[in-house]
Amino acid sequence: MKITNVELTYLDVPFTPHTNQHMQYWLPHWRIVQLCQITLDNGVVGLGETIPNYTWARVPDDIEGRIVGREGGDLLWEDSLGAGVQMALFDAIGKTLNVPVYRLLGTKVRDWSPLSWWGMDMPPNDWAQQCVDAVAQGYMSAKLKARTWYDLHAALQAIIERVPPQFKLDFDFNATLDNAANAVEFLKTLERYEQVAMIESPIPQGDVAGNLHIRERINRPVAMHYGSPPIMTTLSEDVADGFVICAGAYRLLKQATVSEAANKPFWLQLVGTGITTTWAAHLGAVCEQAKWPAITCMNIWEHQLITAPIALRGGFHRVPEQPGLGIEVDREALEKYKVDYSFVDPPRHVYRYARANGEVTYYGCSKQELHRVYPGDAMPVCEAGSTLDVVPDDGSAAFKELYEAVQNGNTVRRLE
Repeated sequence: MKITNVELTYLDVPFTPHTNQHMQYWLPHWRIVQLCQITLDNGVVGLGETIPNYTWARVPDDIEGRIVGREGGDLLWEDSLGAGVQMALFDAIGKTLNVPVYRLLGTKVRDWSPLSWWGMDMPPNDWAQQCVDAVAQGYMSAKLKARTWYDLHAALQAIIERVPPQFKLDFDFNATLDNAANAVEFLKTLERYEQVAMIESPIPQGDVAGNLHIRERINRPVAMHYGSPPIMTTLSEDVADGFVICAGAYRLLKQATVSEAANKPFWLQLVGTGITTTWAAHLGAVCEQAKWPAITCMNIWEHQLITAPIALRGGFHRVPEQPGLGIEVDREALEKYKVDYSFVDPPRHVYRYARANGEVTYYGCSKQELHRVYPGDAMPVCEAGSTLDVVPDDGSAAFKELYEAVQNGNTVRRLE
């Protein structure tokens, strides 16, 4: 079963219209999908995908020279080959052996894998619409990018009014609460909402004392990315209730084994369309502690790239039993989205943070940089009535003046 060919194709898969209203300014490059097709000498073709501007491992530029002519079975556990190549190898070998991928990964412990909706930070009504869409598509939970520049209580109330009480919300702060004092004070206010299920990375994960302080004082599970702080520190200090795991098959299963020994649940965070979501289902099928809903962000794209779209029932989807990944790629979609570029820049814009007292601050940095800049400026934590909006480039002289004023780390603060 030698590899005779590897083909990489870039696709530009649009976000859903509502998602695009916000994602186009933050992570437009996530639209780029790199499809990987590997052909074995028996004629079997394996399929995989990489989100090259996000993934845990990009496909190396010299991939053809590294794998063509080699035995496919010898390469299954080489995470360094990249997400799409590894997926495609497991798919091809599974098809050749006439077994589903999960049988190559381990012993199946579940037939249905839980999956969560994913949404970036948005104003309250937009978050509510995302959750309404999630419920309509069979999801029972959403992992949302909680940020301190929004009135999160207003957002929660907007969501709760429009979704069933069984719908759960996980908040990922990406360390924007900054310190344990901020975190405890604010997170305690969320305990009145039964729908709030978990809190991820409220402050920098390397702050062991601070994270332990938070975990001891709030009444919600705290999740942290596996490996930061080092796993033995995390376990000995007991600073997390569970983990976020994002890795290649070899490293992921090692982390899953440690999680099982420590009795710590985790969610798989493997971002991609229906192809990656299916791969995550196979991994989740053999990982005992993959009990929290996986995060693949499949919902952000307008197409899953597979002929039989994944359908959820009560927040779960069935692990395929067909050989390989058990999916077929949609060839018409591939032709439609095929492109010759691998990155997308955001439109020119600035961010406008407004407080209820009329004070407005304009930022010229990216949303990613704002994670550091906003708490670094000692700005309010989820203040009532606060909101952050995009000011797009409308071609006016006023925008040009504002845009130039907030470059190089500068801000404009004024009453409006």
